[in-house]
Amino acid sequence: MTILNIAGYKFIALDNLADLQANLLAICRELNIKGTILLSAEGININLAGLPENIDSFIAYLRADARFLDIPFHRSNSSFQPFNFLKVKIKKEIITMKLSSINPALTPAPSISPQEFKQWLDEGRDITILDTRNDYEVRFGTFHNAINPNIENFTEFAETYKNLDPNKPVVMFCTGGIRCEKAAIQLQQEGFKEVYQLHRGILNYFKEVGNAHYDGECFVFDQRVSLDANLEVTHTQQCKICQGPIKQDTQHVCTGV
Repeated sequence: MTILNIAGYKFIALDNLADLQANLLAICRELNIKGTILLSAEGININLAGLPENIDSFIAYLRADARFLDIPFHRSNSSFQPFNFLKVKIKKEIITMKLSSINPALTPAPSISPQEFKQWLDEGRDITILDTRNDYEVRFGTFHNAINPNIENFTEFAETYKNLDPNKPVVMFCTGGIRCEKAAIQLQQEGFKEVYQLHRGILNYFKEVGNAHYDGECFVFDQRVSLDANLEVTHTQQCKICQGPIKQDTQHVCTGV
């Protein structure tokens, strides 16, 4: 059995959230799709899995609504359903940062394509490479010379850039792009001169250029745990204490940190 996994988001002003919640919940149940959809006044964040034909039907249903016509989706396959439940939730934010001054729908930060970012890395450009993910995610894999902010939750990101050079170009990245949409704007508001978000994150980089300049895997928030540069399940496990990776071919002794 092949399961199609999709992940996508859009920052867009939304209203009538309860009606939208009910409609999305109904179509997902009808199609036997599992995963999570987050809705808020600032947009929609989708992480779902199901049979390929059912996922395609869901996307067609979603794109019948003009507001969601242009949502791009990361797609990857697995041999199992990585979600146990279906959840469609209304939240204050689709990615929690707790900074009301940041609105990506109104003031999006510049992005850099995977191809151009790879070229910069090939050239050895003098740039700051900033990983905006949680510490345990970074331990699964990251770009060469990337700065690990050592945070336990994205809401802590506001304190991570204090020692960075605001005059040096900054390229930041996350799994699928959503965290960088907000983080890049914050750095701009703090006076950084040249800030870029890696377009659609690590997963899109893998799809477009492979794992050049990247060590390891990419953590994902479901039972697949992590994906390799071919967007295939790695079978790396996650420690239930430290949340870090457990390789099949190594003895893992958790230190709790």
